[in-house]
Amino acid sequence: MDFTTLTIELLGKLASIVGDYGWAIITLTIIVRLCMWPLNVSQQRSMRMMQTLQPKLKAIQDRYKNNPQVMQQKLMEFYKEHKFNPMGGCLPLLIQMPIFILLYSALMSPQFIQMAGNAPFLFVNRLDTTLRASAGISNDGVMGASKYDKFILGKMATVYLPEETLQNVKITKPNQALEIQGELVPGEAIDFKISLDNLSLKFSQLQNIEKADVIITDINTKETEKVTFERKGEILAASFPSVEVEQKFHFDVLLLIVLFGLTMFISQKVMMATSKNTPQDPTQAALQKSMGTFMPIMIIATFVIIPIPAGVLLYLVTSNLIQIVQTVIVNKQMDIEEAQKAQKVDDIDLQNAKKIDNKE
Repeated sequence: MDFTTLTIELLGKLASIVGDYGWAIITLTIIVRLCMWPLNVSQQRSMRMMQTLQPKLKAIQDRYKNNPQVMQQKLMEFYKEHKFNPMGGCLPLLIQMPIFILLYSALMSPQFIQMAGNAPFLFVNRLDTTLRASAGISNDGVMGASKYDKFILGKMATVYLPEETLQNVKITKPNQALEIQGELVPGEAIDFKISLDNLSLKFSQLQNIEKADVIITDINTKETEKVTFERKGEILAASFPSVEVEQKFHFDVLLLIVLFGLTMFISQKVMMATSKNTPQDPTQAALQKSMGTFMPIMIIATFVIIPIPAGVLLYLVTSNLIQIVQTVIVNKQMDIEEAQKAQKVDDIDLQNAKKIDNKE
């Protein structure tokens, strides 16, 4: 069993608990963010420490700017002295990348499309749809298709022998097993064929196959249809009616992309917030402000070009919202800690001053 299948099964179990797949994705996001809470707190503390140490770092860089090797040595000594890891903030991002890829693969997979691809959530019509996509109607006996669509098989087939019916027969390489005979012309019947070698059966069973029922998914339209293949020599063949569909622009997905950009902008803004008592280099502050503004714009532009399923965008938006809440909480905790430290220093200074006055 691969990781994509495990992800789909996990979403299915969560959906059975929380009610639907939209809430399942949100629940999964919450679980992931809670597991990563200590790492994200460490990241925020590292960023605050970086802000505090920035003037001293800049002084080292200016002093040894003509000797890069010595500068690197002094910086490493400085990091070691203050127990600061400049790469610590990258770890949460590196951990989240595989989760993002798994969720993307799961929601784009035929298994999810067949199981819950057309599941709506709030204002989202389909969790598997992208910004520009054609949506077909599954299981209506007609395959909605465009000229350059690609089709894949489900992982299992029902195979009919003269005296028995075999359920859940495994199809080897389902992404490659299906072929189209001739040219695909939307509106005309599509001729499909499958080699018998793609069925995981014994030779004696392969010789007696009469027909097979297989699920076919159009990757572009996300439509799934149950197709009956008849045996013709050493192949299984089927002719299935089709209707031409046009690519549509999905404004619900666009809204999710905008929400992602907005929540990312707020998250960056909150993340870059400094303590009132923390000095900050003007150049560094200007750079952070530019990054916080342009990074969301760049990612939004990327998501407009790259097809990202609505379910993945839902995960990202939820993750950003949790990040905002976490950042506010941790920043307040650090502000309290800094105020307490400052108060202790003031108390010590006051006590020392009183001792000097008493001696005098």
